[in-house]
Amino acid sequence: MNLLFPSPRLSAHIPLSASKSESNRALLIAALCDAPCDLQNLATARDTQTMQLLLGTESPVWDVQDAGTTMRFLTAYAAAKGLKRTLTGTPRMCRRPIGELVEALKSLGAEIRYVDERGFPPHEILKGIPFHPAPPTLSIRGDISSQYISALLMIAPTIGGLKLQITTPLGSRPYVEMTLGLMRHFGVDSLWEGNVIAVPDQPYTAQSYIIESDWSGASYWYSMAALSSQADIFLEGLRHPSFQGDAAIATYMEPLGVTTEFVENGVWIRKQQTPAPYPTDWEIDFTDTPDLAQTMAVAAAALNVPLRLSGLQSLRIKETDRILALQQELAKFGVSFQEVEPGIFALSGAFHPAHESVKTYEDHRMAMAFAPLALRQEGLRIEDPEVVEKSYPAFWEHLQLVRGKIED
Repeated sequence: MNLLFPSPRLSAHIPLSASKSESNRALLIAALCDAPCDLQNLATARDTQTMQLLLGTESPVWDVQDAGTTMRFLTAYAAAKGLKRTLTGTPRMCRRPIGELVEALKSLGAEIRYVDERGFPPHEILKGIPFHPAPPTLSIRGDISSQYISALLMIAPTIGGLKLQITTPLGSRPYVEMTLGLMRHFGVDSLWEGNVIAVPDQPYTAQSYIIESDWSGASYWYSMAALSSQADIFLEGLRHPSFQGDAAIATYMEPLGVTTEFVENGVWIRKQQTPAPYPTDWEIDFTDTPDLAQTMAVAAAALNVPLRLSGLQSLRIKETDRILALQQELAKFGVSFQEVEPGIFALSGAFHPAHESVKTYEDHRMAMAFAPLALRQEGLRIEDPEVVEKSYPAFWEHLQLVRGKIED
């Protein structure tokens, strides 16, 4: 797919897709309620559609495809409900670790068997978690995947409660806070003190809930605004404050000249006509916001801003090795992305247009993070553009609202 912008001036009203992170949590909690819940504005993302489909089927095999959140959440859900299910997915999904969560569920009394390699899907739920008359204490690492923690927290009130002790520094903390916030909306209280989160035995209460638009998806519009000569874009359905940690993109993009105005039912983002000089000694820690790393790396590279990025540990085990993918694709544009100190990666080199296509590595965020580069060169070819179906199916359609042109 070839992508180009006839004008670097952008103006549009974008009906952003809903957050799949909120959608998938709300769907799981609704399934644990004792009465139907009215969930509005559910995400159209493939991950969410897969979650809905599997929650509504009695098939003994749940194929989550490439949906990591769905895999982790449904593993815990099946164990809590005593459902005999085999969970599997794409070859890449079956190389993403699940062992920490499975061992935690087994320590709570579930019986789970790995079908092939220990620690990885596919795996089979043989017996569910028995009800605990007193909340057990469970230790789990915080530096592998916050989705393990969220999965355990959401089932906790249905198995007699749980005290979750996080034994290592917690990555993606806002996602855990989102989980607890949604649990609270559906009637479940919790207490987070230090590295222990306690959830008592209590029932969920069926409620209605309107899913917020996706701040991760919004990040690509911020990047386009940063690379434009002028931008006046309304992003519909975003809130302030938000459960979503990726709302931090509004702050991250300020040094690149993008301003944010919160109004009813969304935000206006604009490119400053006379921005301050770009920072020369700038570092962002993405521990809490790993899904923004690609967006910021590409935007900073295109503007020749020497950004340093840390907190990227989880990027190695996403849909692809996102660090390696960034290194390979940015190199096509003359930009180096290398580890300069343990855990710290830096951008260097002078950006220039490339006549090679951008590979997406079966990763939706690679496609969307690199799309704004079409504002910096005449025509940009992106391979496998359909990967955006995973989180933002309408992305290319919405891009045409800012007069982006797409050619086969």
